[in-house]
Amino acid sequence: MTRVNRLCSFALVGGICAGIYVSLYLMLSYGGLVPEAANALAFGCAVLAQYVGQTRLTFRQKLNDTRQMIRFGLMITGGAVTSSLITGVAAPYFTFPPWIAAVIVTLALPVQNFLFMSLWVFSKPNATRHV
Repeated sequence: MTRVNRLCSFALVGGICAGIYVSLYLMLSYGGLVPEAANALAFGCAVLAQYVGQTRLTFRQKLNDTRQMIRFGLMITGGAVTSSLITGVAAPYFTFPPWIAAVIVTLALPVQNFLFMSLWVFSKPNATRHV
């Protein structure tokens, strides 16, 4: 898979997962679920869809790889930390309004995730890597 194709696949899967999150969150929220539970369920489903989509479509790997799953989970955790640092530390320090913090997170996380997925999550020991 060429770099351009991989980036397009990554973006497509990411867009679909964002749609899954927003749709489920809204359906669950308007269906009467408390926001925290709606967010947790929608986020969990989106992360699962992202793992399946990025694993199979973008990086063409097997789904059942424990090491890969752990790395993916750590990457997701790293994304949450990055998001928290941007919205909770950097934005207040630089007096950015919340919408600017959200835009920065929206632009930064896909780059961070693509790099982590390419260089670590889906890399195989002694395998040729194509970023």
